Amino acid sequence: MKGATPDHNPFKGIYGDLESLVDCISDVLSCPITLEDANHRLLAYSTHDDRTDPARTATIMGRRVPEKVINSLWKNGVIPALMASSEPLRVERISNIGLDNRVAISIRHNEQVLGYIWALETDQTLDDDKLVLLKQAAEAAKNLLLKRHARKHKREAGHQELLWQLLTGHAGTENEIKEKFAELDITFPSLATVIVFQFAQDVDVKLENQMSYILKTSQGIKPVLNTTDGQQFILLAAPHSIQSPYKDFRQFIPSCTALMKERFGVSSMTGACGSIQRQLPAVEKSYKEALFVLNMKNKFAEETRNIYTYQDLGIFQFLDVIAEKRRRDGSVNHALQKLYEYDQQHNSNLVKTLNVYLNKDNNLNETAKALHIHVNTLNYRLKRIAEIGEINLRDPNQKMMLYIDLKINRYNEKGHL
Repeated sequence: MKGATPDHNPFKGIYGDLESLVDCISDVLSCPITLEDANHRLLAYSTHDDRTDPARTATIMGRRVPEKVINSLWKNGVIPALMASSEPLRVERISNIGLDNRVAISIRHNEQVLGYIWALETDQTLDDDKLVLLKQAAEAAKNLLLKRHARKHKREAGHQELLWQLLTGHAGTENEIKEKFAELDITFPSLATVIVFQFAQDVDVKLENQMSYILKTSQGIKPVLNTTDGQQFILLAAPHSIQSPYKDFRQFIPSCTALMKERFGVSSMTGACGSIQRQLPAVEKSYKEALFVLNMKNKFAEETRNIYTYQDLGIFQFLDVIAEKRRRDGSVNHALQKLYEYDQQHNSNLVKTLNVYLNKDNNLNETAKALHIHVNTLNYRLKRIAEIGEINLRDPNQKMMLYIDLKINRYNEKGHL
């Protein structure tokens, strides 16, 4: 093939669609081509070439790059390298995911990645001249993707408006909501919940794009609508499984948090979701529940470390109600009062010991380990707690009330722990 020069660019001119462009790229480079968006969803692929590999076949069949392929490309440093450079990148065979030798290049507008072109090296290695042609192809693809992005942003504005109507209870009846989904060409979910991710800083465009990338590549749930509010990324999502929907969200939230840290270095984030709703007018309730879970996770970080759903909050669901009743009635837990007073007078830590013991579900070994003391020392402290507080630590009713009142003290920010 003739070498590419500034006067020889086979991709000059406007192509009406991405399919025509990738077929042209395939003809020029003499190899199969796929073109993806920034979230690895397939946009176009060359159609007149039977040469392929299992990874490309799976991508075409599923209309997106399989999650195991994406994960492997991250671990091998391929995707980070593509995101950081506009130069073509050689990717060597990765047998365990069915990926043969290929060259990839990112399609960029300034510093923003719009998508990727993948050229499968079937019969021959792309030489330097063809790598120059691949860069020219990426430039041609950029113009088409920018037009696509403009239409996408217009749609997303309508999506965000609909989500805020749902979150604030102003979206109307179920039938009215279905009509709005149809107008925006969004699949109406049979089950849905609200997930809120809390960050340490305001969610800017970069962070929003990173979250969108994780959502669209992890494939753990079905994202429906999303928006941002200050330091929060808010997502309306549907589960993959109708039989065990909460399992999907219990797995997805910590997985999303881990991937954001691993891939983008975002470490200060917490996620929570409300109850799953069958009627979308009830999304407002799910949103408030997700915010409540975040509040509980903030106040009780240790106890709620592995809690992500309102469903799993247990007694924490009612802590605000119980706390208000205790305040209104002027009720006092006299056993705890005695222990607080004893600790103050003797510079001891019996209340902390009791709190850890109850948190560890009365497990002596786990409690001693958490307190960094011997089990014999723990047994002595528990005996003193029972004596001073006049507590029967074998009575589940007493232990439950002690547990709740300890949490209420923390909830009211009046605790001594």
